[in-house]
Amino acid sequence: MHIPAGPTHSCMGELVGIAGEAAWLDGRYVSRTSLSLPVGDAGFVLGATVTEQLRTIRGRLFLPEPHARRLADSLRAVGIAAGFDPAVVLAAAAALVEHNHGEIAVGASPLPSDLGVVIFVTAGDQPSQHGGRGGPPRTVIHSFPLAFGMWASAYERGVALRSVSVRQVPAECWPLAAKVRSRLHYFLADREAAAAEPGSRAVLTHCDGRISETSTANLAVVRHGSIIVPPATDALSGVSLAFARQLTEQFGIAWEEQSLSAADLASADEVLLTSTPNCLLPATRFDGQPIGTGLPGPIYRRLLAAWSEAVGIDIAAQARHHASAAINRPASP
Repeated sequence: MHIPAGPTHSCMGELVGIAGEAAWLDGRYVSRTSLSLPVGDAGFVLGATVTEQLRTIRGRLFLPEPHARRLADSLRAVGIAAGFDPAVVLAAAAALVEHNHGEIAVGASPLPSDLGVVIFVTAGDQPSQHGGRGGPPRTVIHSFPLAFGMWASAYERGVALRSVSVRQVPAECWPLAAKVRSRLHYFLADREAAAAEPGSRAVLTHCDGRISETSTANLAVVRHGSIIVPPATDALSGVSLAFARQLTEQFGIAWEEQSLSAADLASADEVLLTSTPNCLLPATRFDGQPIGTGLPGPIYRRLLAAWSEAVGIDIAAQARHHASAAINRPASP
């Protein structure tokens, strides 16, 4: 399988002279520590920000094209006209990670570290805070070392999920297909889940009980050897979920799209979670009860192995290695 790793970028001269990690703001590279936006930007004032998070694998952007397409779709859905073509943004992101990977201390490890990469576009200056004058959208790219320690143990232990009272935002408020920064409901949902079961993640549902997603991942249910996912009317379409679907084609595993309920999670043989930073994790508990056997299941293990083979690095081993290295790293003076 051909895995698009991202565009190359030859104009590295623009990054010469920037010490430490760099960022990109409206067409120019800046030091990440000096990156700033006006507090009167509508992205802060109203949360009017469209965003995408990518990651690198072996130092190169992973699946940049589908992320760029979803970013463009989100911008159209909310009516923000970004000032840069997606190809320009991808080229800038590729150059940025090439530079910033040089700032990561990876040593001689056969499992190199990787970066999370965020692209976001705000609606620009909020007129009420700028003398009645608005401004053009702002486009930003920045990166950070992936926090492997937050999920390294979950590849074998699994993730606990909880039902919560907080609901998914209705489509009448903003399009579900738009990936945006207005996520207070996620914050509140995860806080409720953690209060019920420390370390668990919230499952967001619609007001009629249809399962949507967690705050950090798309959900997929395994039942009788088939994988069932919520339709696009129920959950944001996931780039990592689509990649997982490609991988399962080699196994002949059937995929179905249908609305799911809490009962479907409780009775599933397995529940899979896909997201950009950690790629694929198993959910092994729901509302305090085991999912299936309560252990990561066979389809999860086959899919994780296929994912690692496709990208040329053991995803789980990389996370465990760098989580352990972070724990054992001496504290800065």
